[in-house]
Amino acid sequence: MGKSNDTSAGTGGISGELIRRFQAIVGDDAVLSATDELLVYECDGYVVEKKLPDVVLFPGSTDQVVEIVLACNEFDVPFVPRGAGTSLAGGCLPVGGGVMITLTRMKEILEVNLQDRFAVVEPGLVNLHLTQHLAGTGFHYAPDPSSQGACTIGGNVATNSGGPHTLKYGVTVNHVLGLEVVMPDGRLVELGGATEGLAGYDLTGLFVGSEGTFGICTKVMVRLTRDPVAYRTMLGIFETVGDATRAISSIIGEGIIPAALEMMDQGIVEAVEAAYGFGFPLDAAAVLLMEVDGLEVAVDEEARRIVEICDQAGAREVRRAETQEERQLLWKCRKQAFGAIGRLSPSYCTQDGVVPRTKLPEILEFITAAGERHGVRIVNVFHAGDGNIHPILLFDERDKEQIARVFSASDEILGKCIDLGGSVTGEHGIGVEKISFMDRLFSSDDLEVMGRVRAAFNPKGRCSPAKMLPVAGACGMEHIERSHPGKQAAP
Repeated sequence: MGKSNDTSAGTGGISGELIRRFQAIVGDDAVLSATDELLVYECDGYVVEKKLPDVVLFPGSTDQVVEIVLACNEFDVPFVPRGAGTSLAGGCLPVGGGVMITLTRMKEILEVNLQDRFAVVEPGLVNLHLTQHLAGTGFHYAPDPSSQGACTIGGNVATNSGGPHTLKYGVTVNHVLGLEVVMPDGRLVELGGATEGLAGYDLTGLFVGSEGTFGICTKVMVRLTRDPVAYRTMLGIFETVGDATRAISSIIGEGIIPAALEMMDQGIVEAVEAAYGFGFPLDAAAVLLMEVDGLEVAVDEEARRIVEICDQAGAREVRRAETQEERQLLWKCRKQAFGAIGRLSPSYCTQDGVVPRTKLPEILEFITAAGERHGVRIVNVFHAGDGNIHPILLFDERDKEQIARVFSASDEILGKCIDLGGSVTGEHGIGVEKISFMDRLFSSDDLEVMGRVRAAFNPKGRCSPAKMLPVAGACGMEHIERSHPGKQAAP
């Protein structure tokens, strides 16, 4: 990696003395401060909001993270942790500049204990790499975000990521047993542990999903889950989105909990088929990817019943993956659907809302209408089984007017999720994107309590400032308004 040759003066608000301190801590090759190098880190997957950090650091150990945080405190400089940058709400955006602590060099699997069913990993480990490491052991790590091939375990912890198979197995917090954390003041603490049901408050559960505002995790102890004996994977093809959503509600209402229940509409199917050539029908309004797993004796009956339910809901056809290769290709199409969107548009914004399953037809109708009102094409792929929607708004980020229309349509969709009894995020987090919704989603008393909790972990506010809470995130919203005047707060 390159570095700035001039350390006599720092970048932005960073002094030359502090730059030299960082170089002494992590080495010259792990410090980026030249503007052209910093451009790579100006945003995460939420590309409509950008801000350069003053310096990017790549620690290789917990001790180095501790020293970096202590130095930031000494010089009164804000800092923000970052993983692979796949987050979709500006969670690792350095709103006020400062230090970005990128954890991708800390990527080791430190321990695998199959008897006690846990593994200890560093935060920069790519999620899929743990799955690959466990292949053949009879165990796996259950959370599998769609960005599994790129996202890191530490990033999953930050936003409490979900994924297709979390309908049955739960989200990240259900699979994290313990954490090693560098607190915002530089102290190193351990939360949780391998023993189930530890006494005291569940600080591990509190930390997961805190979006980097409570500290920086440097080790993660994750629960390992035994591999199912058998799978049955099916593809339901529907003439209307309404038929598909009725099938979803009926499957869950029948008492069947599939391992996964995913929906893609016609727009996203076009892109996926062009990219991977699976054989999806391009004239279908929606397809459902459905999977059950467990014992052989149980999955055949569940699969048979799901086919019946789909037929009753008006499915044109239900196909079954007959081989492991067909199953893997189906899941490749679903998990890499976002990568295929480049065939549809130069830029896109993926939203993340939640509604009760019975409200899926209503929210999908609203999404279609919102796209028409604002002249924005929207395609949909989402975790249908738990009501976690991901409308994808297509646009060209070089056109400010298009950006404004995307913001307006997004705000309407997320506001409707709240009106229907849902939430503005299921797994992407609040970051900077959704701060304006927090006082609609929560009461002032709720927000005050959340602020007090954050202050207990992060009293000086140096760690990930201007994230999640409006009371401490005003400067973040001001920055968004300055950058994109079309961005409006939620009504």
